[in-house]
Amino acid sequence: MKRKMLSILLVAALATSALTGCGKKSEEPATDTPSTTEQDEPTNEEQGEEPTDTTEEPEEEADNQTAGGKIEVAALEGGYGKTIWEDVCKAFTEETGIEVELLTSKVLEDEIGPSMQAGDYPDVIHLATGREKGLTETFIKDKNIVDITDVLSMTVPGEDAVVSDKIAGGFTETSLTNPYGDGKTYLAPMFYSPCGLFYNAGLMEEKGWEVPTTWDEMWELGDKAKAEGISLFTYPTTGYFDAFFYALMYSAGGPEFFDKATKYEEGIWDSEEAKTCFDIVAKLATYTEPSTPAQANDQDFTKNQQLVLDNKALFMPNGTWIVGEMANAPREDGFKWGMTALPAVKEGGDGYSYTWFEQAWIPGGAENPDGAKQFIAFLYSDKACEIFASAVDADGNPVPAVQPVIGIADMLEGDNKMFYSIYDDGAKAAMGNFAAYDSVVGVTNREVWFDPVNSLVSGDKTQEDWVNGIKEMNDQMRENLVQ
Repeated sequence: MKRKMLSILLVAALATSALTGCGKKSEEPATDTPSTTEQDEPTNEEQGEEPTDTTEEPEEEADNQTAGGKIEVAALEGGYGKTIWEDVCKAFTEETGIEVELLTSKVLEDEIGPSMQAGDYPDVIHLATGREKGLTETFIKDKNIVDITDVLSMTVPGEDAVVSDKIAGGFTETSLTNPYGDGKTYLAPMFYSPCGLFYNAGLMEEKGWEVPTTWDEMWELGDKAKAEGISLFTYPTTGYFDAFFYALMYSAGGPEFFDKATKYEEGIWDSEEAKTCFDIVAKLATYTEPSTPAQANDQDFTKNQQLVLDNKALFMPNGTWIVGEMANAPREDGFKWGMTALPAVKEGGDGYSYTWFEQAWIPGGAENPDGAKQFIAFLYSDKACEIFASAVDADGNPVPAVQPVIGIADMLEGDNKMFYSIYDDGAKAAMGNFAAYDSVVGVTNREVWFDPVNSLVSGDKTQEDWVNGIKEMNDQMRENLVQ
């Protein structure tokens, strides 16, 4: 796979960061920044394969090779903390003999950006799509990501099971893992979460309000809440509208409409199903707590989440990690977490809950892709799943990171057992993503579809403005689909 530099995204203003973690790097990143033009095919050594060499290796290095070599892992330190990654890396080394140099960060893009710009890539990156800086999407668009289809047929290190037999159905058959539509898997599904509308179940019980099952019922509840000084809706950031909008598309037109829309079919946004989606979001904007847009960023998003805990807003789109993320936040007396799927578009219709999941992947410039594939296979081991599921925050509150592995719910309890039963309670699962297009377009799906919601709420943009922008960019995205 050809190596392409990401200087379009990773600008020179980023400060150089040294990777830290389980081990200390023995080499400094290259000082010469490669050009942004396409590079020659990497050598065996650049791809992580050992070159043919008859010279005798130093004894220490030879021992290390016998033990399985070394890989670099860069993982986002999200709501689950970093301890689980340290423990999984240790368990992996004990099982395989492969040493792991680990970097975790809450701002992972900023940490690994300068090194990658200089040509020094981690072997495994745990970073999901849908983030504000769009780093994973850039790698996908540039086809600078390794095909890991063969990992599915690998035996999980330390077990007899094959990886594909452990991953729950559907997770390796979606555009989130197979972005090019070529039948191959490039991103490994990681921590998953049913997404939906989270609310204070205690408040609903106190007021005697029923959880809406249709959007008409939602508007009726919004009027009741408004009369008592409570807004119907808020959202952490516009990025959370991806899961919301995907589920809404399923509700409005089912899988067929979703498939056409996410592949930018010509004229799709003029359809009745599309108009239904636009109308609902635009109307919901008028029911949104006014302070939301000002706080809808990666620094202040918890202030919007706090609106629900303070009974200033009823519903917000989120995932199951919200419990751990807000574990220590103040809340109204009697607060209890509740979660529901998006309401049906009409009476008797289906309500959908989007299954959001993170991804792990191997960048095209990885030096040890073989070791990286073993690490990814190990992420689905019983041992790794137990470690992830046992995650706690700094105060000891459980914040399980749940792998999409068959039988994983048996490891859960309390609120999380309730959340992960949403599909048992009648909600349908929605999965998928917008198809990848070439980065020449110069924009992200979030900027086109979701970021304008801030302006809808503030009144700076009309529904017509929003829809026209989508139609304009939809044509460019279709013309530049990654083949």
